[in-house]
Amino acid sequence: MQLFDFSLKVNGFDINKAKAALAEIQSKNDIEFEAYLQNQRKAIISHHLEHNSFYKSLGASININDWNSVPIMTKSHLQQPLEQRLSDGFKTKNVDVNKTSGSSGDPFIFAKDKWCHALTWAEIMNRFGWYGIDFNSSKQARFYGIPLDKKGYYKERIKDYFSNRFRFSVFDLSDDAFENTLAKFKTTNFDYINGYTSSIVQFAKYLKRKNIILKSACPSLKACVVTSEMLFDDDKLLLETQFGLPVINEYGASELDLIAFQNIKDEWQLNSETLYIEILDENDTILPYGEEGRIVITSLYNKAHPFIRYDIGDIGILSKNSTIKNPILKKLIGRTNDIVVLPSGKKAAGLTFYYITKSVIENDGNVSEFIVEQSLLDTFKISYVSKIKLSEAEKTSIKKEVIRYLEPNITINFKRVNELKRSKSGKLKQFTSHLK
Repeated sequence: MQLFDFSLKVNGFDINKAKAALAEIQSKNDIEFEAYLQNQRKAIISHHLEHNSFYKSLGASININDWNSVPIMTKSHLQQPLEQRLSDGFKTKNVDVNKTSGSSGDPFIFAKDKWCHALTWAEIMNRFGWYGIDFNSSKQARFYGIPLDKKGYYKERIKDYFSNRFRFSVFDLSDDAFENTLAKFKTTNFDYINGYTSSIVQFAKYLKRKNIILKSACPSLKACVVTSEMLFDDDKLLLETQFGLPVINEYGASELDLIAFQNIKDEWQLNSETLYIEILDENDTILPYGEEGRIVITSLYNKAHPFIRYDIGDIGILSKNSTIKNPILKKLIGRTNDIVVLPSGKKAAGLTFYYITKSVIENDGNVSEFIVEQSLLDTFKISYVSKIKLSEAEKTSIKKEVIRYLEPNITINFKRVNELKRSKSGKLKQFTSHLK
């Protein structure tokens, strides 16, 4: 019995029809695909201009034949009750309602109509299928957060049951917890791992300390898929080494869809079937392939709630090898609200600061994980978890690297902690700027 498909159908998501529709889109040649995108963009804009008063006020000056006349939507536009943003005919009872994690600093509630949500699942299942993973039969080892209130907790546990997955805690990353995790892998025929990057990396570090290759302990494993947090090259190498598996990088947004998924050629292939993705400069001009800018996304099928030219808050670069049908994300640089602003006026992606520190702080294996916070233009705090305190030599080395990559006259404070604070969902935010 295809339990996962069945659970989707029971909840009103026609997954079989969605899979067939996705296959039809993918079968189009390049000319047909470009026409499909143009038609679908016009169709979704026309729908919301006619049936959504919220979007009608936002897009009053739209010329349906001029894409550049379509305004950019931001998260600040969505800071109002969901009921005021729903299209005609849609109520909270007949749509899929969810909430963003708030990692951008602007959490909000959103909705998808059931057909759009079915297409989202068809897209996800298609991509996982590249690696022989079938949601109806493949057992998932899940490293995600879970609500701690009774209703939310049991709701997720029921979803886990129907989705054929076992959930590990991302709130306890101690060696004792990982010992129990490893024991579960030894006794369960898991097919793949899926979850937050930082938690899975911590498990890999535990395996390295114990000199264990996970594939040897659990031979049924096929792949590891990481999501929601940045995956750095050295962490990917660590995961591949300690797991003995291909490590697949996923990029998505709950309010939209799966955005990019690493294909078997090791390219970050963007979802061009249900999304239209652009890279824009600060003046909202579309940039050519190869240039860095803001990632702006249009959801082509969500009739319940508009996400049209929606600035997701991330910065990235499309590969010069991209095509309309097969766009490739060359690099995901970070979030636009995670920018380091320095005393000289120089700016850098926050994860640049994090990465500089990471290259020094994790070399000896003493520090298990850390975060960086900016409180003033010239002041940063590094909170870290470690067996022993960083030495003065290590602190000096980090400061020298920061000066070399960024600029002098920066104050860096260090704080050793027992554990790092994660969001309610269990995600770890590597860099945070507290500047207004």
